[in-house]
Order: sequence, then structure tokens, then C-alpha cells
Amino acid sequence: MEQEAATIGTRTSLRERSRQLVTREILQTALRLFVKQGYDETPIAQIALEAGVSQRTLFRYFGTKEDLLGGNEHQFGQVLMAAVSAQPPDASAWVALRAGIAAVQALHDSREQALERLSLLNSTPSLRAGWLEKRLRFQTDLLPLVKERMDTGAGVDARARAVIGTVFACLEAASTTWVESGGKGDVMDLYDECLAAVRG
Repeated sequence: MEQEAATIGTRTSLRERSRQLVTREILQTALRLFVKQGYDETPIAQIALEAGVSQRTLFRYFGTKEDLLGGNEHQFGQVLMAAVSAQPPDASAWVALRAGIAAVQALHDSREQALERLSLLNSTPSLRAGWLEKRLRFQTDLLPLVKERMDTGAGVDARARAVIGTVFACLEAASTTWVESGGKGDVMDLYDECLAAVRG
């Protein structure tokens, strides 16, 4: 019985490792082609072909073309919300949101990939429009978590929205500056500088 359970566990583990390898191969292929040809100019069919999978398989792993940039909205949102929620009750909204931003930044496989992805995001209007929509959704989702960390009373909704909006604006400023510098320094250090300038 124990041996059978161990076999099933091994099979599951192998299947999961296989899935991770396929996912990584698709993402790396997509990013390489996006950088070389441009995001809008790269068809899904070419990515699937060069990654060695069918288009059906590709869409089983990734729901949209945007997700192939490594910007899986569901994962991003989960990590952001979980990191903010995990902060101690006495942590301020600013501290909790910074932890969320740092956790999301850690999702990048490497500094080079982060730079390539953010460069594509900055230079591709369709991706920037999609990112703006996502940002607005994340800000709405974060609202109750941020309100919990603020003094209640008149205007708490507006104050919470202002804090969240400021955090995302500082992340945008930091990311853009980092990309324009060719990846010099650290995004979170730049974020802290931007936030200090706004709050100063």
C-alpha cells in the first residue's frame, strides 16, 4: 500500500516537473521571439512551433498571448494579495504594499528577463494598455486590505485609494527609470526613492 502511494506520488511529481519544463521552454521561446521580432509581430503559431508544442498545448498552459510575456495576471494577483495579507497587523499600509511589490518583483527568473519583459512592456502600446487595465483591477482588489490598515472614519476609501494609486505610480516610475538606464541598480531601491520623493 505504501509502495503504491509512493509510486503515485512519484508520478505526480514527474508530471509536475514535466509541466514546469514545458512552461519554461514556452516562456523562454516567446520572450526570445518577442525581443527579436517585436510582440505584435510574433504569431502564436511560430512560438508553438519553435517551442516544440501544438497551439492547443500552448493555450492549455497560457490563456492569452500577454501571459506569454511572463505576466500571468492570476499569479501576479495571488502573490501580491498574499504578500500584503501576510504582513503583521501593525504594519502600515505603505509597508504592507511594499512587501507585495517586492514579492511580485521576485517572480522574475532573472534580472535579464525582467529587463527584457519590462522593455517590451514599455515599448508596446497594446501591452501597456493591458497592463493599465490589470493595474486598475489590482488596485480595486487591494482596497479592502489597505483600508484595514488605516484609521477608519470619513474619507477612508479616498485615502486608501490614494495610497494604492501612489504605490503603483511609484512602481511605474521606478520600472521605467530602471529600463531606461539599461537595468542599472535595483528596482526596489528606485521604488523607495520615488516613494520618498512623493511622501517627503
